[in-house]
Amino acid sequence: MATNSKPGMRPPKVTFNSPVVLWFVIVCVAVQVVSTLTGGASTDALFTFHTSSLSSPLEFFRLVTFAFGHISWDHLIGNMSYILLLGPLLEEKYGSPRLVAIILTSALTCSIASIVIFHTGGVGASGVVFTFLILSSVTRVREGEIPLTFILVGTFYLCQQLYGAFFVRAFVSYHGHIVGGLTGAALGFLLPEKSSTDSRGIF
Repeated sequence: MATNSKPGMRPPKVTFNSPVVLWFVIVCVAVQVVSTLTGGASTDALFTFHTSSLSSPLEFFRLVTFAFGHISWDHLIGNMSYILLLGPLLEEKYGSPRLVAIILTSALTCSIASIVIFHTGGVGASGVVFTFLILSSVTRVREGEIPLTFILVGTFYLCQQLYGAFFVRAFVSYHGHIVGGLTGAALGFLLPEKSSTDSRGIF
């Protein structure tokens, strides 16, 4: 019986190609599993920031950890799909340490802006998703060019979020999406790309 395989060919192996993105997703899934088992109590206690409890030291912890929590499996799957799609490209472009910094910066800017400007709490990685979305569209900025694709993505995205914020008013943090997108745009102009001498490890 004839086969198409060549002598010496090895079957493809699964690789842990994007450690920061994969660990982020793994932690988010684990948090959601625990949340399901506790009826959402764990997410509310540890992974949701609130405007009324800034006197609690735990609240400063939640200003970052809220990005790991989600209100439902649908919420989680939607966000993780974008993270897995966009994240590996950004980790390859900027390197693992910078991607950690990008996620932390996005989480902090979204949570602080929500509390100080919009006076709302929040939960979920949507801000990180929109940071990734806008950041992934920024290319060749340091060569003195602003890509038309970046302008179009930014325009469509901003119009969608403003429409949602003023007319839809569903249980969605549209202002968090806007802040996340603006964070991505700023980081795209400020962050250097990974050089060829950078380590492929996380640190």
